[in-house]
Amino acid sequence: METPLMIDQHLHGAFGIDFNKASGSDEILFVAENLKKIGIGGFFPTLVTDSVQNIKKQIQIIKKAAESCDSILGIHLEGIFINPEKKGIHNSEHFMELTIENYRKLEDDFIKIVTLAPELDNGLINYLKEKNIKVQAGHCTGGDLSKADGVTHTFNAMSGVVHRGKSTALSALINDNLYTEIIADGVHVCDDALKLFFKSKPADRILLISDALPITYSDIKETTFADSKIFYDGIKATSADGTIAGSTTLLDRIVKILVQKNLFNPVFITNTYTYHNIEPKGRILWNDEGNILKVTS
Repeated sequence: METPLMIDQHLHGAFGIDFNKASGSDEILFVAENLKKIGIGGFFPTLVTDSVQNIKKQIQIIKKAAESCDSILGIHLEGIFINPEKKGIHNSEHFMELTIENYRKLEDDFIKIVTLAPELDNGLINYLKEKNIKVQAGHCTGGDLSKADGVTHTFNAMSGVVHRGKSTALSALINDNLYTEIIADGVHVCDDALKLFFKSKPADRILLISDALPITYSDIKETTFADSKIFYDGIKATSADGTIAGSTTLLDRIVKILVQKNLFNPVFITNTYTYHNIEPKGRILWNDEGNILKVTS
């Protein structure tokens, strides 16, 4: 099997580097270099909920790195504009009302994706869409996704599938136009839910993402992420109260997991290119077990 290089539009760091804490562009470039070695030729550094001051600082660091690296495709802003009822690991002390005025406090042309709670919108969604920023429903409870372009890590941190009324997950599954992220790492979504997801969604609307934590592919077992102490037990990373904090698996292993479960379709890799109107680049040669044999960029 041969595919283009993978794009991950949702990861918070890897190889010990946290995009919310990186002190310079060299750390972002270090991640980019190591991602490319495992077939990830493009990514959107994802910033978790933080102070406006720190988010603005990290945006500038990431932008500086992007000046010399074409695999850094833009920033995914996940947090600040989400629902406290589905905050997950995010620190609600930093949450703000979904207004244009609040967004302008941190606005930057390198922000390409914003995860937010549509049910709390107060004029922000239309503003983002006018700017051609991808609006994704996530960390939310509402079932009206009519203004969203996509859905962030389907099933996780959202109202689940219900049989009376509407919910975020249900709307994500039945709307064939919505691009939908999924963390298929074997931890965030059980096999039955994965099968439901892949049966419900058109193959050309599925976005494989890692939601990777900074500890991913490193020797770190404990860290602070989103102002919470995170513990990695070798299988999953959680806060002290057991809340799952994100993935510790990148897309190369996620593809292998799906291949072994007979759930993988090569179109899953090209979908992210289509979603963002990016021309496919580079190639990956895979074996029948889902292992990467060769990466060419």
